[in-house]
Amino acid sequence: MAKQPGIAWERVNAFHMDEYIGLSDDAPQRFGNFLKTRLFDKVPLNAIYYINGNNDPGLECKRYEALLHEHPTDIVCMGIGENCHIAFNDPHVAHFNDPVFVKKVGLDITSRWQQVHDGCFATLEQVPEYALTLTIPALIKAPVIFCMVPAAHKAEAIQHTVTDAISEEYPSTMLRQHDNATLFIDQDSGALL
Repeated sequence: MAKQPGIAWERVNAFHMDEYIGLSDDAPQRFGNFLKTRLFDKVPLNAIYYINGNNDPGLECKRYEALLHEHPTDIVCMGIGENCHIAFNDPHVAHFNDPVFVKKVGLDITSRWQQVHDGCFATLEQVPEYALTLTIPALIKAPVIFCMVPAAHKAEAIQHTVTDAISEEYPSTMLRQHDNATLFIDQDSGALL
């Protein structure tokens, strides 16, 4: 995307969807740092708004929610977790009618193990137990959603997303109720369809 001609990056305000609580500011596992090195540093964005996982969680949720209301989201680019989470809306904390746009959540064991499987952390003990996340209403409020989900370890999640009943048990199923959500998969992630 950074090399694609004709994108008016200077008109774009960038946000990210979730952040661990308690990692050092320079930790490579912080999602804000990942996005900074992979995209945000490569294009001339108008503004970048990071979730700070080291601020008081209650105050940070309010601060970030206010920014989301001030700059309504046009496009969300997301993935789906092994347990069908979107952002860090794991099944036990996913609420389709959540009253807030940002909240503190406890991460379930599947999400934490996924971070080890993805090579982000060496051991489960290193993976934080808590994070701040945009809620499902905040994510699906955007008029356009692009969801990219490659790799074989996501095949069951894709199967649930596409074929199971829409429910908070499989949070990603909510994407099927969005008017303009596009799911991109590969042969591996789509192997069970």
